[in-house]
Amino acid sequence: MGNHSETVPITADDISVAIREWFERFGRYCASVDYESARRIFAPDVVSFGTKAEIVSGLNHLQKNQWEGIWPNIRDFTFDLHNIYSSGDGRYAWGITTWASTGFDREGKPFFRPGRATVVLERREGEWLAVHTHISLYPGTPPSTFGPKGVAKKQPSPPTKTPSS
Repeated sequence: MGNHSETVPITADDISVAIREWFERFGRYCASVDYESARRIFAPDVVSFGTKAEIVSGLNHLQKNQWEGIWPNIRDFTFDLHNIYSSGDGRYAWGITTWASTGFDREGKPFFRPGRATVVLERREGEWLAVHTHISLYPGTPPSTFGPKGVAKKQPSPPTKTPSS
């Protein structure tokens, strides 16, 4: 699992630059399964939903109910940094783009896993932090990914012995 531990906050005055930097960093953290660094670009009171979590409130819940169930089970995650739509003002900014990753079926066979993302950033003490994200799959994409090893086959339990009389 990665640990970039990048501590430089996102502070750009240009909203399109701030949004692009946020997507670039978050994509890198997701691809390297670096929860610690990803947490640094989110507000603690973030409210989100995604491919796994319906609606979660709070950064701890987002990590537990979304990130931890997806990131270790995908590969090659990237945002399309060349086609970002964004706008905002001095306090809030929003951005929308697409993303792609490799998912894995139950047998561990890879499949193309595309989606779309929206982020809302709020400037807090000069730093842009995500207060809302919606990251979800394109319709028709398999909803589950099981990692490159697939689902481990469950071993049958050994027969239980009963005492003889």
